[in-house]
Amino acid sequence: MDSLSLTAASGMRARMESLEMLANNLANASTGGYKSDREFYGLYVSAEARGPETDGSGASPDTQPNIEKHWTDYSQGALHSTDNTLDFAISGRGFFAVNGPSGTLYTRNGNFSLSPTGVLTTGDGYAVRTRSGATIQTNGTGEPIQVQRDGTVVQEGQTLGQIQVDTFNEAADLNKRGLNYFYRIDSTKAPQAASAEVLQGKLENSNAGPAEGAVRLVSIMRQFEMLQKAMNIGADMNRHAIEEVAKV
Repeated sequence: MDSLSLTAASGMRARMESLEMLANNLANASTGGYKSDREFYGLYVSAEARGPETDGSGASPDTQPNIEKHWTDYSQGALHSTDNTLDFAISGRGFFAVNGPSGTLYTRNGNFSLSPTGVLTTGDGYAVRTRSGATIQTNGTGEPIQVQRDGTVVQEGQTLGQIQVDTFNEAADLNKRGLNYFYRIDSTKAPQAASAEVLQGKLENSNAGPAEGAVRLVSIMRQFEMLQKAMNIGADMNRHAIEEVAKV
């Protein structure tokens, strides 16, 4: 395959990966606390491309565009009021810590509820952790709970615990897990207590805006179409060259 067609095909593959990522962001545009994924582009350089030989354009035909890695945009989404005493939002950096099936998980989605036994849990039934590693156990009287800005939970004047809100020095310390949760990649790196505020009766929106997603979708589709045309041009040039050689 000639360098033009090879570069176009590599670019098309990268755009398809971007399209899959964008589709997932758009699907979660209304998911509370969702953090959108982005792509980081780079060049794949083969062993042959490391030599001085090029195709005359200054770039080796073995150097192709590709998506090196994905990264997560942790910027805060807009906060909106719900007037539900079991809804919480974090203003600033940090994540709610919850007891997942195989260890501590982290989330920005504070749409909590009470279990049949009165434990504060996520919508998936994971108990919300306190600073001491315990859970928030309500007294079962049906009286509403109050949450202070530092995460301290109070019911009928009794302190039930302080919600654990953690932050991390490096965004790369976290990785996504399904259902809008994150987990620590390296369990030896302990999180830090966040100085963010916990707001009761509010929820955080997804930071994947549908308007921005629609614009990016059109841009990616146009790029894909241009690369497809470039690939067709390369095929036409190859066919023309073969026909000319046949005439000779």
